[in-house]
Amino acid sequence: MDILLGILAVAVILGLSFLMSNDRKNINFKGIGIMLVVQLLITWFMFNTDIGQTIINGISWGFNKLIEYGTEGVNFVLGGVQVGENGVFFFNVLLIIIFFATILSVLTYLKILPFIIKYLGWGLSKITGLPKVESFNAVNSIFFGQSEALLAIKSQFHNLNDNRLYIVSASAMGSVSASIVGAYLGMLPAKYILVALPLNMFSALIVASIIAPVKVSKEEDHVDIQDVSNAKSFFEAMGNGALDGGKIALIVASMLIAFIASLELVNAIFGAVFNGFTLQELLGYIIAPIGLLMGIPAAEVIDAGAIMGTKVVTNEFVAMLEFQNMLDGVSEKTVGIVTVFLTSFANFSSIGIIAGTVQGIDSEKGGRVSGFGMKLLIGATLGSMLSATIAGLFL
Repeated sequence: MDILLGILAVAVILGLSFLMSNDRKNINFKGIGIMLVVQLLITWFMFNTDIGQTIINGISWGFNKLIEYGTEGVNFVLGGVQVGENGVFFFNVLLIIIFFATILSVLTYLKILPFIIKYLGWGLSKITGLPKVESFNAVNSIFFGQSEALLAIKSQFHNLNDNRLYIVSASAMGSVSASIVGAYLGMLPAKYILVALPLNMFSALIVASIIAPVKVSKEEDHVDIQDVSNAKSFFEAMGNGALDGGKIALIVASMLIAFIASLELVNAIFGAVFNGFTLQELLGYIIAPIGLLMGIPAAEVIDAGAIMGTKVVTNEFVAMLEFQNMLDGVSEKTVGIVTVFLTSFANFSSIGIIAGTVQGIDSEKGGRVSGFGMKLLIGATLGSMLSATIAGLFL
């Protein structure tokens, strides 16, 4: 029954995307079918095979070791300050971002990441038939944040029509930055976060390719990527990464203060007007029907829907912090489905981030992104639901 519901959920998500499509005749159904099969194979391999489990455990071990090294740096700066029995989120989670951003910057300077991204993007383009710019941007978005991923293809923006602009924006919104994955791992199970990274890349492309199909001639299908590292030396790359990581940590902390405080204010107003009813509970009931199809047990679907809704109206960090407190009280299937859903930038604030980045590159195209901002958010959210549903089929 769970498998049938999951298949129905996939059909509903793809059906909604089809209804939103602005060019149904040119949808690349072959490429979409290939990407769906690849998603199923990746999830089966990671969850249901010994080799897959070994890979997940190995990557998780690597991240945990990096977190340990990063914690040493944090502890040195804090000078042994006691931060309480459960620690302080800013010290134990957010400051680790600085170390991960440094590593990312160094790997970029050494041309290791650009090499990997270039050929993964080329391979993705070959197997799916998607244009090279869209394929490169999708892979690049796994490693870099929304702004950085879009800036890497800024020289290509003059070639992007509205549909192509939608796809690259959707890939940026449907992804997460590698620099903050370590922070996620400090809150939720590693295996679901790591599986979510490739799943969300494909889901963003699947949904966006249905909503905004593209056809590019071979003559026009080329990619000219900007050098994403301006560092002149290894140590400058380290310094730039550390500064960028510090900015990210402070931005995330500022957003958490603002969003959590605002959420409490909204809930106080809701409670006064609706006799204790909260915004999260409302969101839970709204998302519950699709949550049931995704595979979440009926007894848990309202609470799980509330977490997913919280992520859309605030951000993934706020939702992850709330969901962290629920892990022991829900089934493993709910943990997996919700964690995969949360591992993306699909939320209201991302519309402004992406539109602002594009505005800085090309003011005219920035206005167009703002114009389809809500459609972008809906598409990215459907992509997150698709990833979570695929994961749920194997849990």
